[in-house]
Amino acid sequence: MTVKLQNLEQALREVLVDKVQSLSFALGELTLVVKASDYLSVCQQLRDEPTLGFDTLIDLCGMDYQSYAEGAWDGQRYATVLHLLSVVHNWRLRVRVFAQDDEFPLLDSVSPIWPAANWFEREAFDLYGIVYDGHNDLRRILTDYGFVGHPFRKDFPVSGYVEMRYDAEQKRVVYQPVTIDPREITPRIIREETYGGNK
Repeated sequence: MTVKLQNLEQALREVLVDKVQSLSFALGELTLVVKASDYLSVCQQLRDEPTLGFDTLIDLCGMDYQSYAEGAWDGQRYATVLHLLSVVHNWRLRVRVFAQDDEFPLLDSVSPIWPAANWFEREAFDLYGIVYDGHNDLRRILTDYGFVGHPFRKDFPVSGYVEMRYDAEQKRVVYQPVTIDPREITPRIIREETYGGNK
């Protein structure tokens, strides 16, 4: 770990104290994990504390850990991951927070802190079903309004639940159950030594 990241780690521990659930180094960045109950206050401190100064939200995404580590994961299923940038200190931070209820994943919205979170949170809601409390316009952003389910969840079927088509008689788009039979696609294995002209 570089001296710059060591300084960031020290600053995080001094400012957040007992709100740090874990702080680890991976892929050239520090990852801060916080509890859902501390999430909003930690984000406020990350932005407003002069020794941290994370003024820019680069990215926010949802995560589904259902089959993580080949099924060995035994923690909460849904998480939100933020990537933050401090322009004044020139450092980056990854923040991860897990929703406490897998049946109804709920986290605070950080769009009042970083307005750029608006569409990112809508995307995570649409694709993963994570609800952001305090978001002023939480609705689907990528799937259409009649879409059933959340397509990035690990248990969502590849073919979906419904399909839509234009009905000429009704002169409108209609939804119907999926007519594609589910099948397992096995890749072809090439064993011939002369395949493709190689001799």
